[in-house]
Amino acid sequence: MKEPNVSVAIITDEQISFELHGEYKCSCKKNKCSGTYIAKAKGNVIELTKGSESTTVDDNTVFSPGDLNSESFRIKGVLIGKQFHWQRKENQVFLGSLKLIIEGDQVTVINVIPVEHYLESVISSEMSATSSVELLKAHAIISRSWLLAQIEKRKGIDSSDQIYESTIESEEEIIKWYDREDHNRYDVCADDHCQRYQGITKMYAHSAQDAVAKTRGIVLKYENDICDARFSKSCGGITESFENVWEPIEHPYLKSIVDYKFENDIYDLDLRKERAAEKWIRENPHAFCNTSDEKILSQVLVDYDRQTTDFFRWKVKYKQSELAELIKSRSGIDFGEIVDLVPVDRGYSGRLIKLKIVGTKKTLTIGKELEIRKVLSKTHLYSSAIVIDKLDFVDNIPQKFVLTGAGWGHGVGLCQIGAAVMGEMGYSFDEILLHYFKCAFIKKIYD
Repeated sequence: MKEPNVSVAIITDEQISFELHGEYKCSCKKNKCSGTYIAKAKGNVIELTKGSESTTVDDNTVFSPGDLNSESFRIKGVLIGKQFHWQRKENQVFLGSLKLIIEGDQVTVINVIPVEHYLESVISSEMSATSSVELLKAHAIISRSWLLAQIEKRKGIDSSDQIYESTIESEEEIIKWYDREDHNRYDVCADDHCQRYQGITKMYAHSAQDAVAKTRGIVLKYENDICDARFSKSCGGITESFENVWEPIEHPYLKSIVDYKFENDIYDLDLRKERAAEKWIRENPHAFCNTSDEKILSQVLVDYDRQTTDFFRWKVKYKQSELAELIKSRSGIDFGEIVDLVPVDRGYSGRLIKLKIVGTKKTLTIGKELEIRKVLSKTHLYSSAIVIDKLDFVDNIPQKFVLTGAGWGHGVGLCQIGAAVMGEMGYSFDEILLHYFKCAFIKKIYD
């Protein structure tokens, strides 16, 4: 196998400004291109404006650099952390080719770049490039595995006659899961929905590049397949199984594990049971990711992540009026006053997979975990591993809700904070990987 290219969607907007630093060959023009351009969709073509001059190019127009390593392009106003509490815009610089496509009445900029160059940016974007070497090497292998698995998965979906479904809906419940199958004209996006990818903007240290180089072509495999390796910030002490977060397919290497060197025997670790989940979430059990060490946290939590101070255990409080309006605005459904939030189904980590919302006007069960997190927060609740306290009743309706939660993210696969702790404790990259991905093995698939 040769190193493949990956196509990454960077930004979609009605108007996009980009700068070509170098001499780029345009697939629609004979002349070399450089300088600042503004791109707009005009029907089935794209209008390009440079200064006072305008021209049109086709959908799927590609600007290719003369030299991959020395020439770059800059995009203004790239949205990062979309719908999360750290959402903001940045100007970002990228290597590789720039592709323009039309999506509806908007333009999307796609970066086409070799996988290993992409990974250097991902490792620097997902965490500090000054993280421990073993953590960076482990993360490089995970990110490479996930990416190549997604490319293969997309090929399978594209060649299949079946329509990919990610919603199950009835009068009583709405169950949704969110993956990357909506990306049908490129491989992945550049934000947390897939993997954080911010070009060479954050590559200020050589350790990320070194980690990628030292693990070049190495992936996690299970039997004959590249592992669909997942990761999140903090599992909360126990990781979740794939099928409880995304499509109902079981992967032996993405099963729930206790994030510690041994199981804690003072807890019932079957957190699918309500009593066990309540005890686990309300307390402070030993776990690799249960740390307040600033040196370790700084490896995983980049600048805007540091706005989150509590992630292993945390609380969110809502007044009745706040929660009712929040759920109405986020779900598009008027439940009236919220009478109860009832756990229906939990995963192995205690994360809610199904939650029944009982209102004075409407009762409905929602899931899976990300849908629950979306509905119960203005952005995304840190995790769906929550227990709910109802307080201050008036006419049998609670006037206050307190959500006590565990972890940050979906909790499947590698726990980034737990892995950072393991790296500091002296675990090697392969020990870290095989702790989180049971049944998997490590293999080099290209030079």
